Amino acid sequence: METFSQLLQQLYFTSSNNEKSRLLRHYLAQTADPDRGWAIAALAGTLKFEFFKRNAVKNLMLERVDPDLFAMSYDYVGEMSETVAHLWPDATTNIELPGLAELIDQFRQANREQVKALLVHYLSGMTAEQRWSLLKLGTRGLRVGLSARSVKRILAEYGDVPISEIETLWHALRPPYRELFDWLEGRAEKPDIAGAVTYHPVMLSHPLPEDKARQLSVEDWQVEYKYDGIRVQLVMTEQGKALFSRTGDDISESFPDVLAGIDEHGVIDGELLVINNGKIESFNALQQRLNRKKPSKKLIAERPAGIVVYDLLTDNHENITPLPLTLRRQRLINWLSRAASNHLLISPLLSVASSEQLQQTYAKAAEDPGVEGLMLKRKESPYQPGRPSGQWYKWKREALHLDAVIMYAQRGHGKRSSFYSDFTFGVWQDDTLLPIGKAYSGFTDEELKKLDNWVRRNAVGRFGPVREVKKELVVEVAFDAIHPSSRHKSGVALRFPRFHRIRWDKPASEADTLANARALIIE
Repeated sequence: METFSQLLQQLYFTSSNNEKSRLLRHYLAQTADPDRGWAIAALAGTLKFEFFKRNAVKNLMLERVDPDLFAMSYDYVGEMSETVAHLWPDATTNIELPGLAELIDQFRQANREQVKALLVHYLSGMTAEQRWSLLKLGTRGLRVGLSARSVKRILAEYGDVPISEIETLWHALRPPYRELFDWLEGRAEKPDIAGAVTYHPVMLSHPLPEDKARQLSVEDWQVEYKYDGIRVQLVMTEQGKALFSRTGDDISESFPDVLAGIDEHGVIDGELLVINNGKIESFNALQQRLNRKKPSKKLIAERPAGIVVYDLLTDNHENITPLPLTLRRQRLINWLSRAASNHLLISPLLSVASSEQLQQTYAKAAEDPGVEGLMLKRKESPYQPGRPSGQWYKWKREALHLDAVIMYAQRGHGKRSSFYSDFTFGVWQDDTLLPIGKAYSGFTDEELKKLDNWVRRNAVGRFGPVREVKKELVVEVAFDAIHPSSRHKSGVALRFPRFHRIRWDKPASEADTLANARALIIE
């Protein structure tokens, strides 16, 4: 654990990607299994369990320090793990720390009371830096400037293999990745994942550059709708079948209706939507099915799920990703005819003969509640994991905008923990502001500093870590869609809200109304 803590500190305070790569590769070369495998899992986000809850850490802290002192310290620092790491009062002499794997095993096997005792034992014998590392690790809040993609890239550099091979294996392997390191270090053959029910790395698109649509030779491109659902992958082999989200999470239990009756082997790529009697419904309908581990029969009947399928990665056992899109499309049609499922619909191709017709098709797509634009795919494109340049483009409908008033602010996390960077905003209904969303992006670092300063000077109330502010600052909010929502007092919710402009010049009384917001809902 001591070596892992040192690695985290070095990674956290290093901004250079090349230096981060060097640090992690050095750690992997100097650290034995299984510690290094668990380190990779922690950094890449595949450590799928919490040792303890944040609230348990807070309660242990409040047993040892004055609540007001803790509250003031937390407010000043803005981050729980760092506050506890420096404020923990029971520090005694340093103890000999176990290895990372042993530490993880201790917490995994402990019951709730034993977890508390272990936590007190280690926090009291660690340095502040080690406490921070343990708390971040134990609450799965580890952010040191390395994404999962970065970790895979560094593993590829470490083993001198293409990153595509790491991507292909990644979701079929489990921590602590012994077989992966055996292969990377030349002690074993590449792990055999043939037939495994596992997620495959997906091909992603780039936003269509401005004016690019008028420059395209439309005959070279396949045009489809960009549906407003969630990207999924359906995998079926002799070993079973599963439905995966875009991030590789198994969501099969949430959508048993999609999996029912499909036995044809293969891997398909598509968009999960609510499809009711052949009609594709809005994202709001799908949202009622998301994050439900075991949906009721009533909910499934009212909101039946399906997949609009647009690509085929493997046909039975054959990997067809190297084939051009046009040939994969024909194989997909044949595969769907064999699968014969009412929950799988092929994504229709849109007939476009000219740039002008493409523009018209785009304009019409924006009127459909289940569609958020167009997808343009080069007909000769193979299916390549990642985001290859110039192969697929997404042409989303233009963002919607509302002028809203900031109501509440909260500090961010990580490098933003000292700034108020999460903002709740609302619109008017008569003389009352009703919240319609929350945003924490769309502004520059310089604007963030100005916003933070404004919050500190205009705070009028406090609700835990949240500051209520004077209802005076207007922001122009951009968002992809708006839909009815019973979860909000306003009765509406925004999809992907972000700041577009800060209207320092505009009086709050001139912000938009709830009626204006409702008028933007596409039925």
